[in-house]
Order: sequence, then C-alpha cells, then structure tokens
Amino acid sequence: MAKPGDKQHEQRISMGIVVDAYTEEECAMAWYCHLEDGLTFPFEARVRQTMPASPLRTGEKVSVTGLAHDQLCRVAIFVRAQHNERELLVPLAQLVPIRADQSTRLAVSDWHYWCDQGYSF
Repeated sequence: MAKPGDKQHEQRISMGIVVDAYTEEECAMAWYCHLEDGLTFPFEARVRQTMPASPLRTGEKVSVTGLAHDQLCRVAIFVRAQHNERELLVPLAQLVPIRADQSTRLAVSDWHYWCDQGYSF
C-alpha cells in the first residue's frame, strides 16, 4: 500500500534529482550533488538497520560528518561517521537523522525512499 508521501517523493526524485540522468553514472552524480546540497553536517543519526557493508548495529548512534568521496558513491551513497572515537564510512541508507535540520531530514528521507523502493543507479 502506498504511503501518503510517496507521490511527493516520486515527484521530487523524478523531476528534481534524476530528471536529466540518463546513465548509471549520471544518476549517481545527480544523487551525490542533491545530497551534497541538502545535507547539513554534522548531524546525529541512529542506525535503522544492520547492513553487511557496515560494522554498526541497529539502534547505535553516530555523528555524521560528511559525504564520502564521490568516487566511492558510484554504487551507493556513503557518509563519514564518528562512532566510538573512530571514523567510519557507512551507507546513508543505514542511518536515520535524529538531530538534524529539515533539509537534511528531507534529503535522507528521499534517499531512503529510493533505496526502499529497490531503485538503483
């Protein structure tokens, strides 16, 4: 069943983020630029799910300090995060902002929607 915000996510993503992206690389760069513009660092986040690409576990908290290098984000979006005095690179899809501005919350929400729908670059 569709959620009330699904049409808004679809509209924002298709007409505002990936509108001119015709290849996988263009799509990855469109998302990277969108998130670079929309995310305000640092922000506190909670791990929403355990993922194979990350040592973090559900419920843990991290401080997100920036996007990973654009070359690393050609398959998925990764961010730099501080956890227990260590800097990690973790998938943004794994994190939910808990102390962040509205722009950051919206950008991450769009990315979660994209990932949860099974879309890829």
